[in-house]
Amino acid sequence: MPPPIVSHPLYRADLPEGHRFPMGKYARLADRLVALGLAPDGFVMPEPATRDELALAHDAGYVDAVLETRVPREIERRIGLPVDAGVVRRAVHAAGGTIKAARLALAGGLAGSTAGGSHHGQRGTGAGFCVFNDVAVTARVLQQAGEIRRALVFDLDVHQGDGTADCLGRDPDLFTASIHCESNYPVRKIAGDLDVGLPDRLEDDEYLAAVRAHLPGLLDGLSPDLVFYNAGIDPHRDDRLGRLALSDDGLRRRDAYVVGEARRRGIPLVAVIGGGYGPDVDALARRHAFVFEAMADVG
Repeated sequence: MPPPIVSHPLYRADLPEGHRFPMGKYARLADRLVALGLAPDGFVMPEPATRDELALAHDAGYVDAVLETRVPREIERRIGLPVDAGVVRRAVHAAGGTIKAARLALAGGLAGSTAGGSHHGQRGTGAGFCVFNDVAVTARVLQQAGEIRRALVFDLDVHQGDGTADCLGRDPDLFTASIHCESNYPVRKIAGDLDVGLPDRLEDDEYLAAVRAHLPGLLDGLSPDLVFYNAGIDPHRDDRLGRLALSDDGLRRRDAYVVGEARRRGIPLVAVIGGGYGPDVDALARRHAFVFEAMADVG
């Protein structure tokens, strides 16, 4: 049986006509996973993250402002989304989905959510299409509950995981590693435990060499109780907001490698989909499905 996949219709929210965030990819991804036979018994439905759970990683004042849809205009501009009731529902369900998927991974070795990877969400603000940092929230929730002690966040989105570094940087047991395009957003990066900045237009083999140079040592050195894998597809050469040059095959090889390295060591891994931008939502959904296919191949 394929590993469990967490998904919810509220991972999607209505946006103004012509908005550049490809919200339609979430429904297309769910449809594709069903068509591939990767959800034979349907998806696992998450509960929304609670205020108290969100406040483990974010400032309570920011959490309340979001939940009450009274985010200052300046922060709303930083996020790049209208922080209305629909976007808030999406944010709390996405965070709840990562919590649920992480617990399923701890129980069975592998699991994923068809949202998440909102790694620009900082303690006191959202940014870069990210309202709440689902991975940081989940790491704190599991740690507080005694379900994990140490975790590795392995972030392969094309953008540096500044928000995760901000939310988790004070805890040495929650290790943040980001391999990203150095010249890309954000301009002002917040240092994580390991940041590997790559040059523009890097192609498959060179990119994969960078991943291979770091992941085994992190897994062996840290022996984490759980790996959070942000499988962003925006390193793809056709991505609207990326500056790297991976092919579909390169993304497939990347995801298979990361999942395989964790499983060979018996370390549970939870995957979130991260970034992927462009007008062709079918192509985005196809690429986002790669990590779920990789988990099914080794699960």
